[in-house]
Amino acid sequence: MEYLSLLMFVCICLVLLLGYPVAFSLAGTALIFAGIANLLGHFDGSFLLALPSRYYGILNNQTLLAVPLFVFMGGVLERARIAEDLLSTMAQLFGRFRGGLAISVTLVGMLLAASTGIVGATVVTMGLLSLPTMIKRGYDQSFATGIICATGTLGQIIPPSIALVLLGDVLSNSYQLAQLKLGNFNPDTISVGDLFAGAVIPGLLLVVFYIAYSTYMAVFKPEKVPPINFDDQPPLNLTLLAKSLFPPLILMFVVLGSILGGYATPTEAAGVGAFGALILASVNGQLNLDNLKAVMQSTVKITSMVFLILLGASLFSLVFRGLGGEELIHHFFEQLPGGAVTATILVMLVIFLLGFILDFIEITFVVVPIIAPILLMMDINPIWLGIMIAVNLQTSFLTPPFGFALFYLRGVADKSIATAKIYKGVIPFIVMQLMLLIALALWPELVTWLPTKIYG
Repeated sequence: MEYLSLLMFVCICLVLLLGYPVAFSLAGTALIFAGIANLLGHFDGSFLLALPSRYYGILNNQTLLAVPLFVFMGGVLERARIAEDLLSTMAQLFGRFRGGLAISVTLVGMLLAASTGIVGATVVTMGLLSLPTMIKRGYDQSFATGIICATGTLGQIIPPSIALVLLGDVLSNSYQLAQLKLGNFNPDTISVGDLFAGAVIPGLLLVVFYIAYSTYMAVFKPEKVPPINFDDQPPLNLTLLAKSLFPPLILMFVVLGSILGGYATPTEAAGVGAFGALILASVNGQLNLDNLKAVMQSTVKITSMVFLILLGASLFSLVFRGLGGEELIHHFFEQLPGGAVTATILVMLVIFLLGFILDFIEITFVVVPIIAPILLMMDINPIWLGIMIAVNLQTSFLTPPFGFALFYLRGVADKSIATAKIYKGVIPFIVMQLMLLIALALWPELVTWLPTKIYG
């Protein structure tokens, strides 16, 4: 009857594909299977007695308090037109060169990813702001849509990322569980700050790859990335550039630097970031009741969605464990030839495929708690594993035909841009992200070096 747990997992994927709300689908499917198994005498109802303490632990988790604060910070910066001002000044700085507008989009997308931390918000914002300009200036449609989708997914990996906050909390619990199962009753801990530090170099490498590809296009296919003619516009104002660039950079440095330097927890840094975003919005003249109300409503909706999914996933994982699913998967991994290497490759492939149908929140809360303790018991570095999962999901979000980033851009792109053009445009960026995954697998120090230097 332990195969009933796998049937439950397949059923939840099918239910989600039908479009039912994630949180209620997770909880409802779990309760149905628990009831059936209990009637058949294969599920101990006492497992559900652990649910209240689990829910209390979730709602009392100080790390997860960073989620609404980072969401609020990103929403305020979005409403403050920070991205619009940045794109305008960056375009004047780089746009005179072939491929310069693409480089501007990459750099602004990187900063926007670091401020919002949400893939959908970044893709939609960059699609609305930069895509019409790039097409109007003669950029190839495939290249323009590809680089916007790719830079939008940087919010998955560049800290402070909502995905890394959630993933860090789940991996922390999984690592402690794995250590206890191995007989280590005084385990080391990992934190969201560890994952932030581990993501810095991979995130910057992706930005370098994107800029290098834009430069390649400028040299070998210049007709697809023409320069912008600024003859009819005033010269670049360095004061305006500094005013647009430095405030968000300083805010990102304070938020991320305080976490990496150990001066603040992610939650405390998120609070500072939210307050700093309000200051920037006030300076830009965008801090009014309408904008504040819209940001607060958006924050409540996103935060409620995250926590409801987390509560539903907690019930799902409890029933999955009660049905013997965890032991079944553990036994399966033990029988695999090649040990940790084969297990990791298989897990990465499964997560990549699930990324087509599930959002990163569902994968983080449902899949990672099941597979992470098993992999971590094989002496795999938890920080490296977390970054590999994050980059893997980032790649699946770009992959046609189900990549979420493609859906987001399709929703805001002009009807004249064919969907096939968007699919074609992301292929080079998928290759670059796969190259990064291979590099991280061959040289784990790309992830582990900075956390070791900072935290020892």
